[in-house]
Amino acid sequence: MFTVIIPLYNKAAYVEKAIRSVLHQTYQEFELIVVDDGSTDDPLPPKGGSIAERLEDRSFTPHLGGWGGKVRVIKQQNQGVSVARNNGVKAAKYDYIAFLDADDWWEPTYLEEMKSLMDEFPEAGIYGSSYYKVKNGKLIPANIGVESDFERGCINYCKVYAKTMYMPLWTGATIISKSIFESEKGFKPTLKLGEDFDLWIRVAMKYPVAFLNKSLAYYNQDVELQHRAIGEKLYEPEQHMLFSDYGELNNNPDFRILYERLAVYGLLPYYLAGKNKKEVENILSGINWKNHAFKYRLYYTILPKGMVRMWMDFLKVGSILK
Repeated sequence: MFTVIIPLYNKAAYVEKAIRSVLHQTYQEFELIVVDDGSTDDPLPPKGGSIAERLEDRSFTPHLGGWGGKVRVIKQQNQGVSVARNNGVKAAKYDYIAFLDADDWWEPTYLEEMKSLMDEFPEAGIYGSSYYKVKNGKLIPANIGVESDFERGCINYCKVYAKTMYMPLWTGATIISKSIFESEKGFKPTLKLGEDFDLWIRVAMKYPVAFLNKSLAYYNQDVELQHRAIGEKLYEPEQHMLFSDYGELNNNPDFRILYERLAVYGLLPYYLAGKNKKEVENILSGINWKNHAFKYRLYYTILPKGMVRMWMDFLKVGSILK
């Protein structure tokens, strides 16, 4: 039924928890593929060798629960998370693909409850559940933009996302058919930030999106910044989803509002640093400022950059002190 894919790069301290959460699922019709993307970090005890090598060792996998036959490992030179996931899908033997990053984990009933959602809404092309953000050791329920009494059903992905800016399709709580994944050519290897949004939006604009409003997965944001794509790093245009060409999708008003809201938030560090200046100016020239909070109009069109930088630094210090 399911192929679960875990891309692994230098997360030896976290991956065992992720694997355990998969192997202890109440629904057991799955295989687990761990794609080792050229990890170089130290192995976990009790044995030497890389995490991938020990996963392939039948004497080690019982330590994870006794399901050695369910774990398969693919090794590759470091090529990034998109290539790792794409290669995992190529090797998948089941029709539905579930993704989980090496530092995140699932509730034991995740696959079982997602299977029920899929049975109830077979017309959907992609499926998601709600999730918790893990921040400073605290569980924060994702504020998905659905009504408080919404339990399950098909959603307007763009409207739901734009309402609260919480991803209704977060990769660690998303399942997609292998055929649709392949028809969209998977994750773009050039993207280093937002490769998941780029794929999910392409799918969501073509197929119904079924959503289960129940937190069944854990999005770990307590990982060291050097191991996360989201941080203070500024990317080249070809590496960031905001600089991608979405073509005819821009003619869809729901997509346009969502994209602009993501842009006015995500482009601010680039605007202030003068990074990708031409591309940033081109995107900002198309923004309908009436659709967004007035503060962004202040930041981009009214206040001097120096004043905005000072304000951003002040907000950053305030966030650290909380």
